[in-house]
Amino acid sequence: MLPFNSETEFTGWLARKSAGKARGLHLGIGDDAALLELRPGFKWVVTTDLSIEQVHFSADRHPPRSVGHRALARSLSDVAAMGGEPRFALISLALSRRVRRRWIEEFFTGMLRLARRYRVKLVGGDTALHAGRTMVDVTVIGEVLRDRAILRSGAKPGDFLFVGGELGYSALGLRLLRSRAGSKRFSESKAIRAHLYPDPQCQLGAFLAGRRIASSAIDVSDGLSSDLNRLAQASGVGARIWADRIPRPESAGGNSARSPGLSLALHGGEDYKLLFTVPPGRVELLPKRFRATRIVRIGEMQASRLGVQLVRNGNAVPLEAAGYDHFRSGKS
Repeated sequence: MLPFNSETEFTGWLARKSAGKARGLHLGIGDDAALLELRPGFKWVVTTDLSIEQVHFSADRHPPRSVGHRALARSLSDVAAMGGEPRFALISLALSRRVRRRWIEEFFTGMLRLARRYRVKLVGGDTALHAGRTMVDVTVIGEVLRDRAILRSGAKPGDFLFVGGELGYSALGLRLLRSRAGSKRFSESKAIRAHLYPDPQCQLGAFLAGRRIASSAIDVSDGLSSDLNRLAQASGVGARIWADRIPRPESAGGNSARSPGLSLALHGGEDYKLLFTVPPGRVELLPKRFRATRIVRIGEMQASRLGVQLVRNGNAVPLEAAGYDHFRSGKS
């Protein structure tokens, strides 16, 4: 039995679920395309992310509300990393024929709840049914003042490196879900919550851009080691971070090379925290806390010939990009 009697019925249901006005929206779901009008003096920030069953989520570990939340959070985090304000989203679904209507309803409940939190309007997309696995493609359109976008390529040697919040909790949550040790008992634990319902740092990104504080930024989606290497490469610089300064799961602490907490923070991924650099002359503009988020200095940028290094117990060693990579990693 199909989840809806027709695509028209599904489109009408979704249009009612996401109904409402939004600045810049002339026409949303229901026509061949949405009609948007963004303000003069601003640039669009446009990003898209795929979420694939058995790669980014699985039915036995991720409730449908989490799947919808996480699919949108990935794209919101990309916009946040550039200092943008997310405005509109388009969702394309390739639904497995195994999916039932209840799953779809719960999926959109999770997605739309997050969208409302950040005043993002769902304005369209596409839907298909097929015999394979469910796939979700989320496109988010945001805006940023014409000269305020934060790029990966703006860091300079001597800039300080900061992270907003703690790293490694999402990876710890996934580890708990995989072990099934905490599927019920620890369902509300900080780690599992961080994995199932990550909170993209949209307000922090807009603050850094609006005050011209950050010289570069990236969101930590594939792991600190990988994303820091990407930022350094884009800027043509090196970096040095201190193991004992990296905020990570308290129950898995330690600075040794095999410390579970340090490994999770360095390579775990899916934290969706902002990693950003600040020139020394702008550091005084950066608060120690932004709302409920602690801002932590974990290192500094250096000459490119020195590479990306991890300082642990006084010794600096190369920090290889060992986070998630679709071309070498396994399933979620």
